Amino acid sequence: MRAIVLMLPVLFLLGMAIWWALPKGNLEPQNVTIAYATPAAMPQGPLKVYHLGHSLVGRDIPAMLAQLAGSDHRYDSQLGWGTSLREHWYPDVPIAGFETENAHPHFRPATEAIGSGEYDAVVLTEMVDLRAAIRYHKSAKYLSKWAELARQSSADTQVFLYETWPRLDDPQGWLPRVNADLSALWEKKVLLPDLKNAPNRPIYVIPAGQVMARLIEQVDARGGIPGLSTREDLFSRTETGEIDPIHLSDTGNYLVALTHYAVLYQRSPVGLPYELLRADGTSANAVPANTAHLMQETVWSTVTSYPKTGIPQ
Repeated sequence: MRAIVLMLPVLFLLGMAIWWALPKGNLEPQNVTIAYATPAAMPQGPLKVYHLGHSLVGRDIPAMLAQLAGSDHRYDSQLGWGTSLREHWYPDVPIAGFETENAHPHFRPATEAIGSGEYDAVVLTEMVDLRAAIRYHKSAKYLSKWAELARQSSADTQVFLYETWPRLDDPQGWLPRVNADLSALWEKKVLLPDLKNAPNRPIYVIPAGQVMARLIEQVDARGGIPGLSTREDLFSRTETGEIDPIHLSDTGNYLVALTHYAVLYQRSPVGLPYELLRADGTSANAVPANTAHLMQETVWSTVTSYPKTGIPQ
């Protein structure tokens, strides 16, 4: 009996530890379905968008999005190098590459910007590798913190989670990781825990990784298409000509900008321009018209078959 009594505090602490480790809130499948059953509000005009993230946002994707959306589209951002949502949250935490990545007219400090309530859409993304972010940077917690700041600042601001992609040379295989990570990591470990805070104002998803995967499946099935021979063509090259396994080429950035456009504006990108400028004003490398058309169709078919984009299915 005495041994049992002595063990009670230990058992209590163990139970508390397990309780704290479990996802809070009711994430039953039917509740997730209900949360995303109502589409996001349809934009009635040009948007003002805030981007928070790192080099997989970069300067070119927001700039290309602005060109696709039209001259009245407005945007600001805060970026870093491989920066997590947690690192962005604390002003006293140094952000790698901060001075370099934010040396442009569209920089605005994140807390000030998102807390202003001035944006129609706030686009958040997490650092890569996502598994490390979840384990060491508490991705779900800090996604909710940023989302709550946006919600409390404006009843109209919509929050989006930008799904990125793993390294091209991932040991598990790039395409298998993209396909598996959406449900196992992006949704279950990052996105859905936030539903306990705002089941009526869910965070929507910009599924760029999924769009890339669906396009690559078509490229592989056809043995390549003009301007896009293999998946490597979506990625940039280093100064020595080697493939950069994580950062995108102009073609990749264009595809991701199309995905942002389709989700944020709830409009098909089919027929949009495909000869765009980079953020520095230079001409981006453009794919042929028929390849651009396939990219646009792939974006629309992907985002309209995934309810968490907020687009009517």
